Amino acid sequence: PTPTEPTPTPTEPTDPPDPVTGAPELGVTGNRLTDRNGATRRLLGVNRSGGEFMCVQGHGVFDGPVDDAAVRAIADWKANTVRIPLNEECWLGHDNVKPEYRGAAYIDAVKGLVDRVLAHGMTPVVELHWTYGQYTGNSAGCADVHATCQKPMPNARYTPAFWTSVANTFKHDRRIVFDLFNEPYPDRATSTAAQAWACWRDGGTCPGIGYEVAGMQDLVDAVRATGSRNVVLVPGIAYSNDLSQWLAHAPTDPAGLLAAAWHVYNFNTCANEACWDSTLAPVSARVPLVAGEIGENTCGHGFIDRVMTWLDDRGLSYLGWTWNTWNCSSGPALITSYDGTPTSFGIGLRDRLRALN
Repeated sequence: PTPTEPTPTPTEPTDPPDPVTGAPELGVTGNRLTDRNGATRRLLGVNRSGGEFMCVQGHGVFDGPVDDAAVRAIADWKANTVRIPLNEECWLGHDNVKPEYRGAAYIDAVKGLVDRVLAHGMTPVVELHWTYGQYTGNSAGCADVHATCQKPMPNARYTPAFWTSVANTFKHDRRIVFDLFNEPYPDRATSTAAQAWACWRDGGTCPGIGYEVAGMQDLVDAVRATGSRNVVLVPGIAYSNDLSQWLAHAPTDPAGLLAAAWHVYNFNTCANEACWDSTLAPVSARVPLVAGEIGENTCGHGFIDRVMTWLDDRGLSYLGWTWNTWNCSSGPALITSYDGTPTSFGIGLRDRLRALN
């Protein structure tokens, strides 16, 4: 048999430097996210849902309070990161959104939340969740052209402009991380994995998707064209659960500041250690890996305990879905109150974060 390439070992320094206090300016060193001292920064925390749906539904900008006390409650779990889902049309100010929840009003609200997250020493991850483009194929979330549900891929018409605007807004602060697109699922629209991964990276006319697609390379290019040197998270396919061909198709980044984003729930395909060993471990050996959403619909934490143990053993990052007071099975929600009272599901994440930090 021909010898195989050895798997690179993580590049943790033997005498690690002291970490920066508070939320650090982030860079990439090998397969680690690092601060200005070169110390490893694991992103460990929660998602704060609301900014993706409340505005387009006409109810506000966020779901529940996001004032200082509400953000402090997240920090009290010893979280160091908050992922903030956004809506493309609300940010860009499209007229299908109420004037009070779009454009400058929406952007100012998001900036306010980002500032409060930073003030509590946590890393904000700004993420594009709901986008424009009509998709009625397999696993469609809605038939609406507007950004009222998850679409399989970003669109070429507005998504690069969204990232140009977001990058220009936040590029002067490298403490803020950009997460390009919540959960791509071109694999549900196309007939082969090769087509799905080509669509994912390159966009254009993708089989089964009726609008012009912006690929991950287009979005990285839009961010970097602003001069931004913020760390950028690039999700996989199959609702970010499949990273099997991420390394082979990863977009090019002249700044060298990309990380892989992965999502996992107990009902996903890649939801066991054997799959994580075979598909995640090779990616995390080469680039930083962030589990941007972990969760389960059991109202318990047995599954995420396994996920967190696997990720902890490898020094990787994870964020629980979600810091909202929804039903723990349909959400799944981490809390019953914005003072930080956990659900039976949330107890698992809270206790792990407190043990780590």
